[in-house]
Amino acid sequence: MHTISAQGGKATVRFGSGGVCLISAVPNQGFTASTEQGSPQTLTVTFAAERHRSEITASTEPSDRATVRETSF
Repeated sequence: MHTISAQGGKATVRFGSGGVCLISAVPNQGFTASTEQGSPQTLTVTFAAERHRSEITASTEPSDRATVRETSF
């Protein structure tokens, strides 16, 4: 299992041979959490607030990895 931190919260995922699985998504105060999984290999967790958005993307292709994208507006 891997925990990825962002300004909007923390997501814990598990990478496996069948893809990536969400264990938990815990938003920080003032943020909401949503998830999207278009395929078993890619999972996106979005933490959103009024003026900020944190997006964590975990993928097993081409290798197990997670990226964080922060956007303020």
